[in-house]
Amino acid sequence: MKNLLLKMGAIMLGLVVLLGCSSDKVRDFIPGVYVNSAGGEFSVASDTLAVELIEGNNYLIHRMTGFNLVTNGKLGKREYEVEKWIGVYSSDTQRLTETKKGKLISFFPEKGSLMVGQRVYRKVD
Repeated sequence: MKNLLLKMGAIMLGLVVLLGCSSDKVRDFIPGVYVNSAGGEFSVASDTLAVELIEGNNYLIHRMTGFNLVTNGKLGKREYEVEKWIGVYSSDTQRLTETKKGKLISFFPEKGSLMVGQRVYRKVD
C-alpha cells in the first residue's frame, strides 16, 4: 500500500510539472510597455505601446506617438497623437489582432520585442 501511494504521488507530481511547462510563454510576455523610434527625411518619431490584459483574450493597447516634422532640413516642434486599440489574442497563432483595422501584432519573448507589420518595438517594462 505504501509503494502504491508513493507511485501515485510521483505520477501526480509529474503531471503538475508537465502542466506547468505547457503554459503559453507568448501570452505571459504580452503585457508591458514597448518602444520604437524612426526617422527619415521628412520626420522623426517615437512610438510607445502600452499593452494590458482586459479580460480573457482581450487586450487594450495604448499607442502614444511623438513626432517632429522636418521642413527645409529643420526640425519642427514636437507633436503628439494618442490612440487606443483593442486586440484579441489567438492561442493558435500566438498573435494579437487589432479589431478596427485588422493589424497583426506578433510577439518574440526570446528577443524582448513585438512587431506591428514591419515595425519592431522593444519591450522596456
